[in-house]
Amino acid sequence: MTTVARTADLTALGDFTPPYADWRAAMADAVTDAAELCRLLNLPPSVAQIPRAAGSFPLLVPRTFLGRIRPGDPVDPLLLQVLPRMLEDSSPPHFTTDPVCDAEATCLPGLLGKYRGRLLMLTTGACGVHCRFCFRRHLLHRVVPLTTEPCKEVLARIARDAMIREVILSGGDPLTLGDASLLRIVNQLAKIPHINRLRLHTRLPIMIPSRVTDLLVTGLGGTRLTAFVVIHTNHPAEIDESVARALSRFTSGGITLLSQTVLLKDINDRVETLVELFERLVQLRIVPYYLHQLDRVTGAAHFEVPEQIGIRLIEELRARLPGYAVPRYVRETPLGAYKEVIA
Repeated sequence: MTTVARTADLTALGDFTPPYADWRAAMADAVTDAAELCRLLNLPPSVAQIPRAAGSFPLLVPRTFLGRIRPGDPVDPLLLQVLPRMLEDSSPPHFTTDPVCDAEATCLPGLLGKYRGRLLMLTTGACGVHCRFCFRRHLLHRVVPLTTEPCKEVLARIARDAMIREVILSGGDPLTLGDASLLRIVNQLAKIPHINRLRLHTRLPIMIPSRVTDLLVTGLGGTRLTAFVVIHTNHPAEIDESVARALSRFTSGGITLLSQTVLLKDINDRVETLVELFERLVQLRIVPYYLHQLDRVTGAAHFEVPEQIGIRLIEELRARLPGYAVPRYVRETPLGAYKEVIA
């Protein structure tokens, strides 16, 4: 169903998204109760399942995202990404709480060294949404925000290693930090002579488009570092006009946008869905970067798509899209030096 059709459906229910003074207010007003979510989306109360897993990884979804979920549909692909389900309590033994071995890759609290020439900063454990397939869903509560003192130690470690050319800001979601806190880190990194590139991974502009502020854009684009923002988006219905406008602010500010998508069962495992998503992205001047095989995190086995299906989807995408619109299909291997290209 198109975004237009979804909007028409919601009009019948009324607008349940209140006006917000800023993105922080939208984050603070996120829905955290499954029964309320069902009421807002006109879903039967039986949909409000509470798996044991929800205790450590509760429901969290901003109301600014709800307007893109089709009301009355318990299998809407956007809803399934955020709604806790009893399936989370059943995971095969090869699904683990740390599927990519973040713990073993930790150099310092908040700093991961996995890839040659790059270091990854876990700036915060906070997110704007709890995606039920998140590969760090069991670890986020352990991430200590990089406040002044921990950040100094991390920055000093980066400054000592002249082999590091790029720093990746991750989390949680680094955009849950305020502009001042985030740009303080960016500006400190720009002072380190051997750092040339900055990459920031985020889902927040999809969830709360108002997070893309003028200060954020000018701050990211205003240093000597080449800045990349990697947007996590999984379905074309996530990208309505408000999201498109927010993302265009990055590109208009000279910041290169890439996208990452996780291949998810019953959400985007159809070629038509992926074609629509990747065409929408390139129209917005966003390069489809990676299509990820699901990381095997405990609680997310029901999202897994067999790799042979993913390979077939990539082949179909290549037959229907220009090469620049087809992402690489990759998997993350524990402690691997790079992402393995499947197709």
